[in-house]
Amino acid sequence: MDLKVESKHDVIDSKNNYRSRDNYSKKDEANKRDGGSKKESSQQRREKAFNKDSKRTQNSIKIIPLGGLNEVGKNITAIEYKNDIFVIDCGLKFPDDDMYGIDLVIPDITYLIKNKDRVKGIFLTHGHEDHLGAVPYILKQINVPVYGTRLTLGILSVKLKEHYIDYAKLNVVKPKDVIKFDSISMEFIKNNHSIPDAVSIAIHTPIGIVYHTGDFKVDFTPIDGEIADLGRIAELGRKGIICMLGESTNVEKPGYTISERVIGKTFEDIFGKAKSRIIVATFASNVHRIQQIINAASMYGKKVAISGRSMENITGVAKELGYIQFDDNVLIGIDEINRWAPDKIVIITTGTQGEPMSALARMASGDHKKASIAPGDTVIFSATPIPGNEKLVSKVVNRLFKSGADVIYESKAKVHVSGHACQEELKLMLALAKPKFFIPIHGEFRHLNHHVELAESLGISRKNMLIMECGEIAEVKRNSISKVGTVPSGQIFVDGLGVGDVGNIVLKDRKHLSQDGVLTVVVTIDSQNGTIIAGPDIISRGFVYVRESEKLIDNVRDLVREVLRECEEDGIMDWSTLKSNIKDTLRSFLYEKTKRRPMILPIIMEI
Repeated sequence: MDLKVESKHDVIDSKNNYRSRDNYSKKDEANKRDGGSKKESSQQRREKAFNKDSKRTQNSIKIIPLGGLNEVGKNITAIEYKNDIFVIDCGLKFPDDDMYGIDLVIPDITYLIKNKDRVKGIFLTHGHEDHLGAVPYILKQINVPVYGTRLTLGILSVKLKEHYIDYAKLNVVKPKDVIKFDSISMEFIKNNHSIPDAVSIAIHTPIGIVYHTGDFKVDFTPIDGEIADLGRIAELGRKGIICMLGESTNVEKPGYTISERVIGKTFEDIFGKAKSRIIVATFASNVHRIQQIINAASMYGKKVAISGRSMENITGVAKELGYIQFDDNVLIGIDEINRWAPDKIVIITTGTQGEPMSALARMASGDHKKASIAPGDTVIFSATPIPGNEKLVSKVVNRLFKSGADVIYESKAKVHVSGHACQEELKLMLALAKPKFFIPIHGEFRHLNHHVELAESLGISRKNMLIMECGEIAEVKRNSISKVGTVPSGQIFVDGLGVGDVGNIVLKDRKHLSQDGVLTVVVTIDSQNGTIIAGPDIISRGFVYVRESEKLIDNVRDLVREVLRECEEDGIMDWSTLKSNIKDTLRSFLYEKTKRRPMILPIIMEI
């Protein structure tokens, strides 16, 4: 990845030409002087008239959220001006409880694929899965340039390798960089979040500035010492932000989000009192948290082992790029932990969401090959459950307690702080940006609605705000904002190596199987006259235990024989009709006897 260095006063255009703003101004002044001494030609007048007409027809910006609204995760927004489309973030989300067997959920980008020649790039705000996790899947369909900060693209590059993508066009940017395209400019502004190198994005257009906050919090004592550039946001607010897209994750929480630095003191206190091993579960991407864990371990002369593939990958990238700093002798392999006394070991692991196959869950159940929980261990949950994962997390916590561990989580000590802004920070952002129009993003409907109410309390008119659904088009003009249509949107399921081959019908079948099981009927008939040669054999999976339900199974066999005999008498030999009759008869009978509706699969073989 080539770092394209640019100061606040420089411009990189879309063809990667580098010129100073000073050069632009001198050239403009010269042209202005020359132009003043020359008479305007008829060709110039025609071009000016044409440009004026073009501006009249191109007087709006379209904002199209393709994900991240009325859901947690899968954040992606398309900004459209003239003939160009700019995509901000491209994340995934983890499956809901009723998405049986699904590994990941990514956004439906049908609209972008149909307009792929107009897409100028993907612009990433930070390195969390819900903002960049879908990029490898998307690049396989539309190979466009990707712009992001060093750590963000470092994390993305690991994912691209896993997908065997070596053709991605990655462009490293830093805060205060401006990428200039023909129609607009994209400016990157320093943010504070739970991962370093987070940015917000200002889209400069002739109509006005569209400001996308990204995920943020206001932290005046960040771990890396780099405070969000609130001054630049205020400066843009004075210039005129026509529309702001503001994250809404913590809008229901009053006050301010606590600084990340507070967690370090808690770790130091816990590490100093622990008598045995310490296992800390946190998000793999929370680089500042990992740094503080390592700092506390070093303070007490402890060794640190990392468990979990994603944790190892991101820590490796962050160390290589200088976002995590520690002595090499502090870190040991997970297979080396038994060489040191238990009170000298700290394990950083994944599994904060109770994922069954995560390192922590396997430790709790005794299935981890390298480490297991022993009485006296201290386990710290340095995260909060994502909505919907509470039951999974609770199961893991209970297993840890049963194993004799001392489990510490957010309600017991300050072991986690959010990376998202609470109400007062959201108010501050709105006050600085002074947007004419406002669209809340990143949250369920209640979050979006609360954010609109919060903005209204600051004097923004309700008619100047929109609560949107994924796929809706918001058209922003100089003096109005409105919904003007929809584009295809939704979710694509990733199941193993399959992307999009599992849809709602398959999920419905899986749900049916999980609730009532399946009953398979196998019978062999004579192809000439339809008489039964073998069977029917009845196979039950997830419905009833055959050995304990022999009478029911015998009745099912008799019913199948009766249905086939009636079909034979009526001269019915069509397979589809035979199967349909078997299904209808058994469905009614089984519900009458069991009040259950198993999936019925007749298999008919002809000889």
